[in-house]
Amino acid sequence: MVVSIGSLPWCDVELNLASSCFQRTAIDFLNLLFLCIFYLLLVAGCVSKHFIVRRRKRGWVFVAAAIGCVITSIIFLGVGLDSLIHGANDVNEIPWLACFVEGIIWVSLAVSMLVNGSKWIKVLESVWWMSFALLDLAAKSGMLLQGNGIRSFDVITSPMSLLLLLCSWMNLRSSSAAAQDCSETGLSDPLLTENPRKERARLATAGYFSILTFSWMNPLLSLGFKKPLSREDIPSVVPEDEAELAYNKFSQAWDTLLADGSSSKERNLVFRAVAKVYFKENIFITICAFFRTVAVVSLPLMLYVFVDYANSDHRDLRNGFFNLACLVMLKLVESLSMRHWYFASRRSGMRIRSALMVAAYKKQLKLSSLGRKRHSSGEIVNYIAVDAYRMGEFLWWFHSGWSLTLQLLLSTAVLFRVVGAGAFPGLILLLLCGLLNLPFAKMLQNYQTQFMIAQDKRLRSTSEILNSMKVIKLQSWEEEFKKKINTYRDEEFKWLAKAQLTKAFGSFLYWMSPTIVSSVIFVGCALLKSAPLNASTIFTVLATLRVMSEPAKIIPEAISAIIQVNVSFDRINNFLLDDELKIDEIERSGLEKSGTTVDIQLGNFSWDPETKTPTLRDIQLEVKHGQKVAVCGPVGAGKSSLLHAVLGEIPKVSGTVKLSGSIAYVSQTAWIQSGTIRDNILYGKPMEARRYNAAVEACELDKDMIGFGHGDLTEIGERGVNLSGGQKQRIQLARAVYADADVYLLDDPFSAVDAHTAGVLFHKCIEDSLKEKTVILVTHQVEFLSKVDQILVMEEGRITQLGKYEELLMMGTAFQQLVNAHNDAVTVLPLASNESLGDLRKGGQGSEIRNMTVVEKIEEEMETINVPGVQLTQEEEKESGYVGLKPFLDYFSVSRGWFLLWSSILSQVGFVVFQAASTYWLAFAIGIPQLTNLMLIGVYCIISTLSAGFVYTRGLTTAHFGLKASKAFFSGFTNAVFKAPMLFFDSTPVGRILTRASSDLNVLDFDIPFAFIFVVGPAIELVASLIIMTYVTWQVIIIALLALAATKVVQDYYLASARELIRINGTTKAPVMNYAAETLLGVVTIRAFGTVERFFKNYLHLVDADAVLFFLSNAAMEWVILRIETLQNVTLFTCALLLTLIPKGYITPGLVGLSLSYALTLTQTQVFMTRWYCTLSNSVISVERIKQYMNIPEEPPAIVDDRRPPSSWPSNGTIHLQELKIRYRPNAPLVLKGISCTFREGTRVGVVGRTGSGKSTLISALFRLVEPTSGCILIDGIDISKIGLKDLRMKLSIIPQEPTLFRGCIRTNLDPLGVYSDVEIWKALEKCQLKTTVSNLPNKLDSSVSDEGENWSVGQRQLFCLGRVLLKRNKILVLDEATASIDSATDAIIQRIIREEFAECTVITVAHRVPTVIDSDMVMVLSFGDLVEYNEPSRLMESDSYFSKLVAEYWASCRGNSSQNLQS
Repeated sequence: MVVSIGSLPWCDVELNLASSCFQRTAIDFLNLLFLCIFYLLLVAGCVSKHFIVRRRKRGWVFVAAAIGCVITSIIFLGVGLDSLIHGANDVNEIPWLACFVEGIIWVSLAVSMLVNGSKWIKVLESVWWMSFALLDLAAKSGMLLQGNGIRSFDVITSPMSLLLLLCSWMNLRSSSAAAQDCSETGLSDPLLTENPRKERARLATAGYFSILTFSWMNPLLSLGFKKPLSREDIPSVVPEDEAELAYNKFSQAWDTLLADGSSSKERNLVFRAVAKVYFKENIFITICAFFRTVAVVSLPLMLYVFVDYANSDHRDLRNGFFNLACLVMLKLVESLSMRHWYFASRRSGMRIRSALMVAAYKKQLKLSSLGRKRHSSGEIVNYIAVDAYRMGEFLWWFHSGWSLTLQLLLSTAVLFRVVGAGAFPGLILLLLCGLLNLPFAKMLQNYQTQFMIAQDKRLRSTSEILNSMKVIKLQSWEEEFKKKINTYRDEEFKWLAKAQLTKAFGSFLYWMSPTIVSSVIFVGCALLKSAPLNASTIFTVLATLRVMSEPAKIIPEAISAIIQVNVSFDRINNFLLDDELKIDEIERSGLEKSGTTVDIQLGNFSWDPETKTPTLRDIQLEVKHGQKVAVCGPVGAGKSSLLHAVLGEIPKVSGTVKLSGSIAYVSQTAWIQSGTIRDNILYGKPMEARRYNAAVEACELDKDMIGFGHGDLTEIGERGVNLSGGQKQRIQLARAVYADADVYLLDDPFSAVDAHTAGVLFHKCIEDSLKEKTVILVTHQVEFLSKVDQILVMEEGRITQLGKYEELLMMGTAFQQLVNAHNDAVTVLPLASNESLGDLRKGGQGSEIRNMTVVEKIEEEMETINVPGVQLTQEEEKESGYVGLKPFLDYFSVSRGWFLLWSSILSQVGFVVFQAASTYWLAFAIGIPQLTNLMLIGVYCIISTLSAGFVYTRGLTTAHFGLKASKAFFSGFTNAVFKAPMLFFDSTPVGRILTRASSDLNVLDFDIPFAFIFVVGPAIELVASLIIMTYVTWQVIIIALLALAATKVVQDYYLASARELIRINGTTKAPVMNYAAETLLGVVTIRAFGTVERFFKNYLHLVDADAVLFFLSNAAMEWVILRIETLQNVTLFTCALLLTLIPKGYITPGLVGLSLSYALTLTQTQVFMTRWYCTLSNSVISVERIKQYMNIPEEPPAIVDDRRPPSSWPSNGTIHLQELKIRYRPNAPLVLKGISCTFREGTRVGVVGRTGSGKSTLISALFRLVEPTSGCILIDGIDISKIGLKDLRMKLSIIPQEPTLFRGCIRTNLDPLGVYSDVEIWKALEKCQLKTTVSNLPNKLDSSVSDEGENWSVGQRQLFCLGRVLLKRNKILVLDEATASIDSATDAIIQRIIREEFAECTVITVAHRVPTVIDSDMVMVLSFGDLVEYNEPSRLMESDSYFSKLVAEYWASCRGNSSQNLQS
């Protein structure tokens, strides 16, 4: 039966079952049926609440099949469109309707390849693919058997059918595994649960289509658009990007290279290790970069084809549509490959960054004392904050470098293909321009290296100054240290200016070169007649040179960036190869209760291996299990060094050290971590309530806990700023007690507490809690020595005496001197009656300690600066949501660079106008036959050169604008920080300030000025492109405006999340740096407790929290750019389609070339603008952050001109306190509660009281570190709150509680302002007992002082502070626990010197040791923030006063042999 269906376009022959038309129709109908069911299931699944999304990744076969299906679909749709326009002339041609149906089927097959759905969709996909493939192959086989032959379409679809069969088999085979995965991972649970937990980034579970289009970012961006993102919304990093994995890979490669002995052969092991680990994953990036390069270079050829097509006499629309299809494919390949190259390179860079940050941190945990001397804390933080951080962009620059070089070479080939030998002269010129890059790059490298060296110096100094700000303010040295910072910044700024201005000149050269090269090529064509100077040739050459100009612009930047990275690699390499602590120097073993715990035989140790005299000599020490050993001796004798020798911290020259059991160490300078008090005591160990409470009680912290607003959950500021010295030391002691170690090394832990507390601590901690432990105690408190099993007396690095208390007294010499000095100090207390002494002795040791708590019944109120319910260290502030133009206006107004700004913009406008004029001239002039080639090229050359001149002006003005802004912001920031009140530094971690002074300032220096012009420039170019395209084909403006509107919507949608991601990133970077700096300060304690691994793990979490924001920011950037490229490509394709459809002669070929050449740059221009707009929006957050600190409330002015005191003030030194009330914050409780008294001129006033009773606050009030709430302080009748801070502080001298030295030399530490002669300095050193020590040093006064004076003992540092006040010789001197870290003998000498040198001065002494204040003229007793007593000590001792009770407690602590010696 024959049925005619010729009236239908589907078949135009008679229908029979064997006909190919029927078979094709049947296959198509079956496919349409499957297609409808597939989409129905997909839509039903999407709207279902319990839709199960399978998140397994598709294999590469599926992706390849999907790409093939898309290409096949484009071909069918193109042919269908051609048939529709021209009609089917050949009977063998497929009708247009069939083509469209086939196209829809193939694109739907591509969708089914990439989309993962439910189990039923999976089954349907497999059946569909198999049915289609088998039927299609059967139909083709039938046609071949009938001898009909097959069409070209069948050749394309046959391999695709085979690929579909393979995919169907793979899909069915994996279905059982997918079901198992689903049950294991709990993916059948609803996506939204009642208690959502923090998930990993969606990339870990995304399908290929999602990965291809970055759609896995949609949920986060959607959330960010609805509300400002917070830290809780940020997913965790995917497993393959974790810092631990990155570090482990790097570490293995590093260890392998070290094992190969490469350190001597290879200059940079870090680079080799990184290359070894990340080589494979960079192959994918290389492939993406290669495809992108090929696509970009092919686009000028497409321009040539389109102009040629417009110029041809016999135009075939099929050719036109084929050209359009090729253009679409090229742009698709360019867009996807570029986006994934950018993302993958930055992701790989992030892994390198994490690995190196962790490696640097791990290294500092292993760094020896010698290594720490070579690398200051500021430098080490810089290795992490700047050098390792820079690696995030390293791979992008690296791949840009080689791919753009390849782009240049391929573009050269295109030029030869288009113009032949005429290109040769231009390429020689281009080569010369390239060779000029070498000295240019070398110059940039030098500037960059010098800049980084200068930046290092500034940051190191800044870090030191911020950590010592209290001392600087007390001494009124702000101006001097600010000058120091400014000097370093001036040096840094000099190199910054050179680098930026060199770049400006470079941009002129790089814009000039395409102009000159194109002109030379045109001349070459004209002379050699290698190609006609028509529209095709001219615009293809210009488009190719534009492709070549991108490398010309970016290659120097890439070289500069790679040079910076190379410098960073060298710095990190040097650091990682530096000297490490030798763990094999100490023989460690488990605890043997019957044996020796610490054993040192013939030990010689030296901090500096190069010195001939070791620090410790001939050490013979044997400590049995459970023994209590005290180490005593004068300042600088080597007591702390002995403990370091036991810990293995000091390099061993000879001898053996054996140690049994675990260690707990308490350092002389308390090391407290940021966090809660509980965290500091537990120190990573699990909470055991009974043991915890016992440790707190033993260390006398239970009352402190009550005083704190949040108990033991009170946040401690950086370095324990909101704690008194005694509290810090007791928390440190509690940490050691809770650790329950075998061996306790205590470095003078009682120096920071008063005598009563010291006695209680010794009894409760040493004698009770550590009863069965081995304890080595360094102490200056002679009163405790009779209670230890063994005493070591040290002098000049040697153990001079060893034995029990009685034995050493019998031997005399050094030990006898120490005891005598102590007894001399105590004999100034004749006021205590013999009866009271007798009563104390009769009570016996046990009752004595028990009764101490009875003696003092007044509850103490702790001196804290916590407001109840408010923690001291707050979360870092950050802006939220869209802040509008404010940061930009701030940037312009602070820099006062409006003229330079408008000059830059006008220069950019001039450049774009002249660029457009030069190309329009070519398009216009080639249509004038009588115009000579010389005129054509000459006019073009003149106009282009003028445009390059505008580029140079733009570069110069932008560079100067950026430099002016950098200078203004740095100056404002530095001034604000130095003028900030002390409370700001107490409540702000140093890392937060340093982050602004380093990375945020770096953004201002390098990124913002050029980012701004890179936004304005492309915006003007975009407008010019649209004007030209509209001039040629006006219809394109409709699509272009719609695309621009859509672009703006997408951009704003993205920016809502991107802004918050960058802001949150700003708050995650500081903790990484803070933790590294904090670790470095406490590295000895960390190693002693064996908690290196825990700190390392914590750091890994911080690095991951920081890295995930970098990762998400980059992914979001690629997400938005991919969508913007797609939108702008629609404008390009519309323009190309219109130019294809417009009849010949309607538009001249020159204008076709002009329009299309601008259309081709449209996407690139828009993307460039979007990228830099987003970069600028993100970078301007740095302006926000620095501006935030420029608005810190200032402390009162340094000088009040109309209220300056006389130069002789204070002539007497009388201090009058009138109803003085102090609170640290509004609504906080009063710390001093209305104190009134007078310190008469020339008197010595002792200030005593319990720890935290308000003593330090009184000193702070005197120096106006805190302003009175009410009341006032008068000095010689002048209210100090009315005069300038500098006028006040320069006239007061202080030896602070924590001795502070600065990196430099002895001279600059004693006399930072440089106002005293060497003779005066030597006299001061002699008086403070340091002349002999300094004289023996090779460099005398120029001898080095390392960071924080670490190469001097704490006692020696305190003596240097005494030297400072001896030089100043002011009328008023304050000693704030000044001799707490000094032995009794040295203390007595210092007190004598102060009595002699400051006999006519008013001396205020805050002290824990009663003998220190007992010979004062007056004693002030503070408790509870109240003035309890103020009288002469003799009168107070005669009555039942608070002071007499303190003295009695001191006697109680000086029991045993000390008391007996005193009585005798």
